[in-house]
Amino acid sequence: MTDPAAADWHRLADTSVLLDGFHALKHALRFGAEVPVAVTTDRRSALALAADLAPDVRDTLDALLTEVPEATYRSFVARPHPTGVAALAVRPAREANLRQLGHTPRRTPVVVLDNPRNLGNAGAVIRLAAGFGATGVVTTGTLDPWHPTVVRAGAGLHYATAVERLTVAELPPGPLFALDPEGDDIRARELPDDAVLAFGSERSGLSAELRARTDHLVALPMRPQVSSYNLATSVAMALFHWSTAAPL
Repeated sequence: MTDPAAADWHRLADTSVLLDGFHALKHALRFGAEVPVAVTTDRRSALALAADLAPDVRDTLDALLTEVPEATYRSFVARPHPTGVAALAVRPAREANLRQLGHTPRRTPVVVLDNPRNLGNAGAVIRLAAGFGATGVVTTGTLDPWHPTVVRAGAGLHYATAVERLTVAELPPGPLFALDPEGDDIRARELPDDAVLAFGSERSGLSAELRARTDHLVALPMRPQVSSYNLATSVAMALFHWSTAAPL
């Protein structure tokens, strides 16, 4: 007899967002994700973890989690998570994300990753943006910001902010500040709440198309002869600089 959870998983997997691990599921639920199926290899341990680390979603998980054999769980995920938890969630409607990104006046910045290459870096940026309460994260180029590796690196916090892939021509409104070593020292600039903060790719920097649309080039402080910062570090520094001038 087919396990009902396995049947649901296989029916939904191709059109759903994989939440890989307890923390991704926890965050997604906190920020309103619709989760039709969630599984664990050890229900008791997963609920104990919830009681310890996330009591606010413990009852939701109690109603949602189905225990499955280890072999079944491993057939669902490419890299089994140490917590032995996985779930499928409904991806937010693109139209809703575009409304959030385009809404004005905007109280927090939008982060733009211009043609990023590294899936883990993109996920780390989304996690940072969620932590700072940014309006959203936009990627340009070919990287899918909802790729399972990005969602895993983002710890399910895609549901805490608007995440979409757009062209440069489709970027949300607002003054565009692009990070570039040739720009003005960011410490001399106040970043407005409706700023669009753009960061070039890890390998080649800003694209010519985005550079042409930029209103302000700004640079992070950096010791001479140091080539660059990690992408997520750069985003964290810029968002922290914005936040120090923003009201609490």
